[in-house]
Amino acid sequence: MNRLLQRMQTWAESRLPALTRYRRPESLPIELHRRRIYIVPTGFGMGFSVLLLVMMVGALNYTNNAALLLTCLLGAASATSMLVAFRSLDGLRLTHVRAGHAVAGEPIELTLVLESQRRRNAIRVDLGQDSIAFAIDTNGIAQIALALPTLRRGWQPLPRLRLWSSWPLGLFRAWSWLHPEQSILVWPRPETAGPPPHAAADDARHMRLHRGDELAALRDYRAGDPQRHIAWKASARHINLLVKDFEQPQSRPQWQLDWRQLRGLDNEARIARLARWLGEAQAQRRNYSLWLPDNQIASGSGLLHYAHCMNALAQLP
Repeated sequence: MNRLLQRMQTWAESRLPALTRYRRPESLPIELHRRRIYIVPTGFGMGFSVLLLVMMVGALNYTNNAALLLTCLLGAASATSMLVAFRSLDGLRLTHVRAGHAVAGEPIELTLVLESQRRRNAIRVDLGQDSIAFAIDTNGIAQIALALPTLRRGWQPLPRLRLWSSWPLGLFRAWSWLHPEQSILVWPRPETAGPPPHAAADDARHMRLHRGDELAALRDYRAGDPQRHIAWKASARHINLLVKDFEQPQSRPQWQLDWRQLRGLDNEARIARLARWLGEAQAQRRNYSLWLPDNQIASGSGLLHYAHCMNALAQLP
């Protein structure tokens, strides 16, 4: 029965222009109103209608006033449930759509922010094969997380979202379509294996030492050494003053990731290799720079720098 209703709904949308006028992308915020909310009986609702019809025929045939009154009360309750189902969507507003980060081929997380001026119950949102139920309490805001499949890198437009509800009795289904005019950026998929990147030359700037915290050895005092580093107890057993010499690890050179160094590869292979190098640099907490055609990103580190570089790779033609 549900499949039959879905086929009827698809046929109606393809035949009736009134059902398709909101299929085009719209700018946020999007508010639902009576002209874009549609109601159809569910399978249970159609069976219940047939039952009421049989009860009414029997009550009229046998002039049973009690049965006729019960039939009218049940009919009024079903009509009221249709109004409640409509009001569960009427006035609902989609204000923001936030997207996370994902590489091509993996689902990306979308967060829908819905607002309402009153409480709402048992509303569902469908995105592809995913269906999430939610409610809006007294604070008037609901945030729904959905997973959107991705196929390739670059900008990907959002598909249509369907909001629907069969609350409170399940006799009628009220639904509406939302199609935000928004795109999300999908990162390129890194290659699985390959050569390491070329590090910068070991010049004096990269060989700069930093004072550590672990004691390495004791050495003779030299002019300019701070007094707090003098080993007084050890110096008492020697003629000269001894100073604590702390471990001074050598800093690692930064990585210079350059598009021009990958000659012989096509554009997508270059992008995949640079994406892998960016992931390795981020995992090793290195400083790295990125050179791309018409875009040069200075040296940096951290999650924001990594996201900036991956966004630049994703937007390459």
